Amino acid sequence: MDKLTRGKIESLEEKILSPLAMKSKYSQGRNYPEKEHSYRSVYQRDRDRIIHSTAFRHLEYKTQVFVYHEGDYYRTRLTHTLEVAQIARTISKILCLNEDLTEAIALAHDLGHTPFGHAVEEVLNELMKEVGGFNHNVQGLRVVDFLEQRYPNFKGLNLSFETREGIIMHNPQRGKMCCDSLEFSQYAQPTLEAQVIDIADEIAYDSHDLDDGIKSGMIKEEELRKVPLWNVTYKKVKEEYSNLNKELRVCLIIRSLINFQVTNLIDSTRKNIKSLKMISVKDVRSCKKRAVAFGQTLNQLREELRGFLFKNLYSHWRVLRMSDKAKRFVKSLFYVYLNNPALFPSVFKKNVRKGKDTKRTICDYIAGMTDRYALEEYKKFFDPYEKV
Repeated sequence: MDKLTRGKIESLEEKILSPLAMKSKYSQGRNYPEKEHSYRSVYQRDRDRIIHSTAFRHLEYKTQVFVYHEGDYYRTRLTHTLEVAQIARTISKILCLNEDLTEAIALAHDLGHTPFGHAVEEVLNELMKEVGGFNHNVQGLRVVDFLEQRYPNFKGLNLSFETREGIIMHNPQRGKMCCDSLEFSQYAQPTLEAQVIDIADEIAYDSHDLDDGIKSGMIKEEELRKVPLWNVTYKKVKEEYSNLNKELRVCLIIRSLINFQVTNLIDSTRKNIKSLKMISVKDVRSCKKRAVAFGQTLNQLREELRGFLFKNLYSHWRVLRMSDKAKRFVKSLFYVYLNNPALFPSVFKKNVRKGKDTKRTICDYIAGMTDRYALEEYKKFFDPYEKV
């Protein structure tokens, strides 16, 4: 049997992938030079390093909207990440982009997220405002560049430029705001693979928040039918399957919503590529406008859907109460460590002794916690009956 070597993989990419795809052969490489692998491309190695990282495992116990102990059927950062990767791979495959790079960025895109979702990101940003603030994309880059300790010759995972760029620049608004590095600001746009992640993230996020919101009872399906994007899909499912129970009907509607959005994105992106006259990766990177985007009509429909989610789920009193609790006890933990760095675990004590910024060290420690670990730490410090 013939062996598929790295060289053959690179040759296949040249034959199969679009001229707009980022081919592994042309990667800008790693910060620390390494010998190439015999049968894995640069992006395949990135993907594998991310999967085996500590930060990736921790995603299982970091939540999106609902705290982990609220119920086992709610999404976590890990399930969200896997859903983003699946959607993104599908889009990349159809557009003939580099699936390995797409998957690597997708699997890493949330590595910098805090426990308890965006609420804790907000409070850490407030606590860190005098020393640079906090942003989960920037933190994701810190994780893969410095905080992961798995190799003897360098800090971090030593990922390729394109994967690292995708982590911090996949979202256009957050990427430009938080990127003050010339390393990533040299291009107007990231690769198409990174652009795909931004949209796949949105599709996955909205879809599973609808699913989890309905399961939790915070979202009433009857109210959702007033939202045009949901209602159109609901009617199609109802016409095809008239006697479904609510649970199965919701599953079919959400599946159809994902399919509809992915199809629209692929068609719209192809039109954008043609109208923008893109014929190379250089064109992608120098363009003022992103090519990977929904059509205008779907964008408007999605805005209405997201408005509904904000009003009925993200602003629900139960979610706000959970967010407020998380903010208060994370802030309490932060000041406990700040006032007494001796309470740090040994690896973080070492960073403080080396003269590294104490606040940033605390921030790294808290951001890396799972929901469960953060709750346990809080109880150890503030519950007099809890063992230390």
